[in-house]
Amino acid sequence: MSKDPREIILAPVITEKSMWLKEKYNQVTFWVHPEANKIEIRKAVEDLFKVKVEKVQTVRVKGKPKGRWPREGRRSLRKKAIVRLAPGHSIEFFETV
Repeated sequence: MSKDPREIILAPVITEKSMWLKEKYNQVTFWVHPEANKIEIRKAVEDLFKVKVEKVQTVRVKGKPKGRWPREGRRSLRKKAIVRLAPGHSIEFFETV
């Protein structure tokens, strides 16, 4: 794939669980491109935020059903990456939230 890091990292995930992971385990969560692999995600995070990444975990999130019969549809599939940062590293965006 080898895309620009801004095409791989789509948006931060800001939920109670992601904030808890940040505080307890120094992990940050992002929505990423569905075709991105762990190596590309690691490089993108390191390039964009100038931090050292220890581990990357990914989760494919199935789209929810939306609409009513007879026009039922689904939201599209998304991919979430949980990135563990090395001790002493942090991303400023998550510190201010």
